Amino acid sequence: MNFIAYFSDLLTNLQSWIFQAIVQPTMFYVGLGEYVEDSFEGVEWFIFGVLQLIILFLILRPLESWIPVHKISDRYARWNDFIYTALHRLGAFSMAVFFLLTPIFDHLTAVLHLQGVNPFNLENLWSGFLQYPALLFIAYLFVLDFFDYWYHRASHQFNWWWGLHSLHHSQRNMNLWSDNRNHLLDDFLRDIYMGMIAIVIGVEPGQYVMLVMASQMLQSLQHANVRLHFGRFGDYLLVSPRYHRMHHAIGLGHETQGKGTLGGHNFAVLFPLWDVLFGTALFSQEYAETGIRDQLPAPEGCSRDYGRGFWAQQWLGLKRMTGMEKETHS
Repeated sequence: MNFIAYFSDLLTNLQSWIFQAIVQPTMFYVGLGEYVEDSFEGVEWFIFGVLQLIILFLILRPLESWIPVHKISDRYARWNDFIYTALHRLGAFSMAVFFLLTPIFDHLTAVLHLQGVNPFNLENLWSGFLQYPALLFIAYLFVLDFFDYWYHRASHQFNWWWGLHSLHHSQRNMNLWSDNRNHLLDDFLRDIYMGMIAIVIGVEPGQYVMLVMASQMLQSLQHANVRLHFGRFGDYLLVSPRYHRMHHAIGLGHETQGKGTLGGHNFAVLFPLWDVLFGTALFSQEYAETGIRDQLPAPEGCSRDYGRGFWAQQWLGLKRMTGMEKETHS
């Protein structure tokens, strides 16, 4: 038995044990027995989330110490980012939304089938997808990333949306945990959006787990405090830490027409191709300082407070979104 097969069996056995010993009895005890079957998939999300946290810590933390872009000046801010990462990587958000949407789309598919309309499925476009599952996986990544690009770009275009998304850009000490430093409402909207796209193109729950995990691991690398890029041509193929750091650069990453405007550059989540095609790419050899212009002291900014702790950041995000706090265009 090779290592991959052994590891897969180990994970399956662990999933079964956690489900049977802990999750299933708990679900019945609290009166949620009707959701037991779905919770088995939830255990898989949890296990892969724990594995992600371990891998990220063992690989990216040493890299951040070896080739850092900057010295971390606020270790509490990095710890706060870890709380966001743990919350999201353990699967709570994506899993809940995906399984909430699945029965809705199953019902819609049944209705369409009665009308003689067959649902779209990406794997039906080419017979080779069934012969080469790896190609289908990559195709799913590309399609999901295309829609993720437009979601990300839109979050920089509307005042209320930027009010939420600006929390993500407010980290002056960007690090490997910063990917998930987002407003909960923004993440909820994104997970609904991406879950809908995944279901529409035929992604199965097991596939969705692996697609989300692959994307998340790459995004953690992009946000890491590492002086790293993929070379002259490699940066055109996959978003590197240097390329994405430019998206977080003060002014350049969140302003298109200069101070006081919304927009920015380098919105691609995984593949810079979308930025190149739609004119938002900004390739630079600079490892820029990150943050938002209005965080700076006067006269450049207004020393705006984005919150230090988790709940303060969430509350201030709602205030920016609703206009209770003066909106920023930077």
